[in-house]
Amino acid sequence: MKRFAIILSGSGVHDGSEIHEATMSMLAIVQHECAYDCFAPDTNQLQVVNHLTRKVTDENRNVLVESARIARGDIRSLDLFNAEDYDALIFPGGSGITKNFSNYALKGDQCEVNPKISSVILEMHRLGKPIGAMCIAPVIIAKVLSNVTLTIGNDEKTATDIANMGATHVNTSYGEVIADKKNKVFTTPCYMLDSNILDIYDGAFNLIKSILENI
Repeated sequence: MKRFAIILSGSGVHDGSEIHEATMSMLAIVQHECAYDCFAPDTNQLQVVNHLTRKVTDENRNVLVESARIARGDIRSLDLFNAEDYDALIFPGGSGITKNFSNYALKGDQCEVNPKISSVILEMHRLGKPIGAMCIAPVIIAKVLSNVTLTIGNDEKTATDIANMGATHVNTSYGEVIADKKNKVFTTPCYMLDSNILDIYDGAFNLIKSILENI
């Protein structure tokens, strides 16, 4: 049975992991008769957003604690991640990618990626193990690995940033997956497009399928 590690960045699209993308990834993994474990860094979020009003609040929240909401408490600190234990890595999207895993939301293509996240990506890549990224998550893959081919859909500004990071962007539509087989990087646009939840399911299912075909 192949094992996936899902790396979560909080709970909620505006300040953490996109919940539909995270959940559909879990479903797709199990539908392909594989298993998964969830991880998140034990660190504070950059900000907390009220998802009803979409306004930033003065609260402080922890990425691991918030991610545990999606994982129903079955989650581990990223400090415990061992690349040798897993066949593939998945990053759901959400603003936690650009706020908690990097400062892309503030610095665009000049951003830095959290060293722990960068280390996980580099170690999986060194071992030749697949990395899947959804929605906005490919930006951190582009920043860390540089010379890869990926997609975030068709947003011009983000595609330009990705090119400035040294990666190649390919425009895609709903449910499509770009498979960079050389680098074992697999990406799908999800909510970077005006998607509905069925599109997210298709993207997640196709992402996991593509990864398993190339392990």
